[in-house]
Amino acid sequence: MIALPTYAGRTVAVFGLARTGAAAVRALHAAGADVIAWDDNEDRRSEHAGAGVQLTNLNQCRFDNVDALVLSPGVPFTHPEPHDVVKKAQAANVPVVGDVELFATSGQAAKVVGVTGTNGKSTTTALLGHLLKASGREVEVGGNIGRPVLDFPPLSAKGAYVVELSSYQLDLAPSLVCDVAVLINISRDHLDRHGDMAGYVAVKRRIFHGQHGANAAVVGIDDDHSRAIYQWLKDQGHANLIPIAVGQPLDHGVYVVEGVLHDRMADTPAAVALDGIKTLRGAHNWQNVAAAYAAARCLGLTADDIAAALPAFPGLAHRAESLAVIDGVEYVNDSKATNAEAAARALATFDDIYWIAGGRAKDGGYAALDPHLGRVRHAYLIGEAAPDLATALAGKVETTRSDTLGSAVAAATQDARRAGGHAVVLLSPACASFDQFPDFAARGEAFRAFVADLENGGAA
Repeated sequence: MIALPTYAGRTVAVFGLARTGAAAVRALHAAGADVIAWDDNEDRRSEHAGAGVQLTNLNQCRFDNVDALVLSPGVPFTHPEPHDVVKKAQAANVPVVGDVELFATSGQAAKVVGVTGTNGKSTTTALLGHLLKASGREVEVGGNIGRPVLDFPPLSAKGAYVVELSSYQLDLAPSLVCDVAVLINISRDHLDRHGDMAGYVAVKRRIFHGQHGANAAVVGIDDDHSRAIYQWLKDQGHANLIPIAVGQPLDHGVYVVEGVLHDRMADTPAAVALDGIKTLRGAHNWQNVAAAYAAARCLGLTADDIAAALPAFPGLAHRAESLAVIDGVEYVNDSKATNAEAAARALATFDDIYWIAGGRAKDGGYAALDPHLGRVRHAYLIGEAAPDLATALAGKVETTRSDTLGSAVAAATQDARRAGGHAVVLLSPACASFDQFPDFAARGEAFRAFVADLENGGAA
């Protein structure tokens, strides 16, 4: 657990008792803070009742004697409007922060690597952690993925914390300064929480806040928004700026062309072949590899260290995850693709696709899918977005309204088997899951269960 000695004897309110909020309560309580906590979800409150947590309805609480409000990243901070608890705290001039801010001000000796981006940040974070562990480094991985940052153990100055950072977390961490900051890409997402695209981009840019001296900035330059941030950092005279790209050679930085990663960070160039690494297939994963590679090099790993460790990367669940090949049909779980840009990356990776898509639509539409629809043999549409998706795909791809995931898997399996060859049944929804599932992971696990049933001889 991260020690927070500066909060000893102070009164801290924690609003939201899910994963990160619960970790904040534990760390603050261990530090000797007077913690008052609340969650509007009764089930979450029940989980903490009687566990040494002082449950106080912060919606009705006065903040006159509160020193800080620790806000769950899932609670609206600025848009569409601040939550009432945020308004009460701000009216009393109480700082509103997140768990990452507590971590940032705790004075850790180890390096801090922050990873953000609209798509790919979980894979990049996990991959970088894998590379560091394989080289024998002391490392902890978490944040928006896996373990909350306040549950990390203390590391020595030789260690590294690799932290995935969502835009919500960056919005609540004004003091965070990363030794290595990684921005992979930016596309339309979460506009309801940041007002508009400009607001979203501004929050993502915060990952480079306060960097100085030898602090490294790894920046993808394959999209307009990230490229503009790279140019802004360059204009500011950032001393250690490393661009990454896929499909375009760079004079300086790290890039991937035709499945080969090229390192141009130092005077001696290096090349690493990526083709054949099944857990890192496709241009989108090559972008993730380039980002993790550049960050690892900034932390002292050699090209040989990284090349040796890459093939053993196990990949992440629900992210272009190959589940099985049954009767010549490969089943790929890409449930984490909750927007069109993410789904487009999966479509670009495979051929002869029997595609399962749909759920609850996000802002941004489906135009990003169009360049890759020639790879799709048939689309099976589920959930609330099915009618709109059918309209968007009309005249481009044959579609079936399957409505439920089970029906879609059955229909896609029958059609893929009938077609022969190496077909791919791909769950890459391009939509959120919340119409039919609690989250993308539950949707992916349901898909996994259907595939397991097929492996065990179940009928399609």
